[in-house]
Amino acid sequence: MKYCPECSEKLILKESFNCGISDGFVPYCTKCSKFHFPMFNVAASSVIYNKDYSKTLLIQQYGRGVNILVAGYVNKGETLEDALIREIKEEVNLDVSTYHFNASKYFGKSNSLICNFIVTTNNEEIKCNPEVDFAKWYSIEEAKNVVLKNSLAEEFFLKSLSKFPQKVFN
Repeated sequence: MKYCPECSEKLILKESFNCGISDGFVPYCTKCSKFHFPMFNVAASSVIYNKDYSKTLLIQQYGRGVNILVAGYVNKGETLEDALIREIKEEVNLDVSTYHFNASKYFGKSNSLICNFIVTTNNEEIKCNPEVDFAKWYSIEEAKNVVLKNSLAEEFFLKSLSKFPQKVFN
């Protein structure tokens, strides 16, 4: 952000303090005397497992032909958990049985904080909406080979594997 969204004055970087602790250098409008903290998007992402953790679901979208995770943006007024459940229902028509926080990471390409959850579903009957080109349940070993390499999907998937005793995935 280079200009004040209220008065269009060029912003400067000024150190901000909260309770005597520095928040770092933040864009500041000298005309409005106001800090403008950076804004970003928030998305919920999911590593979806079947009920016995023997399979995980990967999808392909937007004609890209690569295997990724179900994810979507959090709407205004919506919680992460609500967005997670809504996106899974919308994209692949599955009902969430359980979910647990896995990890989060800022993704610069979309200026988004991606919050990932480990999810289980009771059934494996996928019905894709038009936003999803393809969806398939993979064994854990297959998924390791077909998930998009060097991606957040791969990073979150591999991290999810470390959250459970190894015997679950054997």
